[in-house]
This record gives sequence, C-alpha cells and structure tokens, in this order.
Amino acid sequence: MHIGLGSLAALCLFWLPFAMLLHPVLPRALGQRWGRETISFGFRIYLRLLEAVCGCRFDLSAIEQLRHEGPMIIAANHPSLLDAVILVSRLPNAVCVMKASLMNNPLFGSAARLARYVRNDGILQIIARGCDALQEGGHLVLFPEGSRTVNFPVDPFPPTLGMVARRAGVPVQTVLLDFSTAYLGKAWPLFRPPLLPLVICARLGPRLPPPTDHVAFTAELEAIFRREVRVPANPF
Repeated sequence: MHIGLGSLAALCLFWLPFAMLLHPVLPRALGQRWGRETISFGFRIYLRLLEAVCGCRFDLSAIEQLRHEGPMIIAANHPSLLDAVILVSRLPNAVCVMKASLMNNPLFGSAARLARYVRNDGILQIIARGCDALQEGGHLVLFPEGSRTVNFPVDPFPPTLGMVARRAGVPVQTVLLDFSTAYLGKAWPLFRPPLLPLVICARLGPRLPPPTDHVAFTAELEAIFRREVRVPANPF
C-alpha cells in the first residue's frame, strides 16, 4: 500500500510541471479539456496499479455508463479518500469541488486549476462555479455529506447540492460506493493497510430530476442514501 500511495504522488509530480506551464498559455476550453482528461487517465492508471500490486478489486462498470451523458450532478457517498479518484477515473469531463487548501497545494493545485475544478470558498462560490461548469457540459462531482463519512451509513446532508441542482436545472445521478473495509476513511490512518483483498464496487442509484424545493430535495436524497448505502466491514 505504501507503493500505491507513493505512485499517486509520483503521477501528480509528473504532471505538475506540464500543468504549470500549460495553464497560462492554453485557451480556457482547451486547457480544461486536456486537464480533466489527463487527470482521468492518470487516475485510471493508478487504479490499475492498485489492482496489480496492492490486492484491490474494482467493479466500476456502472460509472462507465455515464461518461457520454449530458451535464448532471454526480452525487456519491463518501467513505474514503479514494472516492473522487474512483469517480474521476471513469468520467473524463468530471469537475470536482476541492478545498481551497488543496487548490493551493503545490502537488495538486496546478493540475486542478488547469482542469478548472471548483474551489470551495463557500456555498455561494460553489453554487456559482458549479453552475458554470454544468452549463459548459461537465459532470459535477459532489459528495452530499460535504466530507468523509463519520457516522455510517451517511452523515447529515447540508443543502449545498440541492441548491446547485436547483439553480443549474440539471438532474442528479446518485452513485453508491461499496467498500469491503472503510480504507482511508475519516477514522482510518493514512498508512494503516486495509484487509485484503480490498473490494470496491460502484452502483447506480436513482436519478432525480432538477428540484424546485432544495430543502425537500435534500431530505429525499439523504433518505435514499441511508436506505441504499452498505456499511463497510471494520469502518474504524
């Protein structure tokens, strides 16, 4: 697993100088397309490496079905640090919401800025920039919990995702990520290995139409995840 984590850092470092150079030079549309597709390709390679040498097994065919569909919000549960990697590896036009600290991080920031990921500077900024990304045809990846799960199956949902969906007028596709163990979860130390094999499966849940009432929508969305999410073994 140390090899796996080190390989992710190596992939990021390899792309870093190219992203730094291309960001101020390329037109916005071309830069964000290259940036997103490169991140997606790199994450796909990383997951293959985890399968080859780290005892991981992935069944992500359900997410593959979404890659050619129109703009929508991808709403997934968030048990692990691997969740965004899993989703983006199969969605080459994915747009993630990232913490400002990560956008400023020298290892991740340049690639994220080239891909025009959404900076988490507050709810109003997420709504505005998320809607812009959706209007450009992207898939906006949002975790309704806002952070990794502490109390399984899911933590309470803030209204952010419903507000973005209402403003943008796009459907919300629920994605259910099943982990055999909650590897790299909120309570899982970074260098503590999982019980192997680590099996991760993605399932598609209901697709919800654009909401008119974000409060009622948030309650409905949370109810779906509480009903459908499978609690991993050894979540702590």
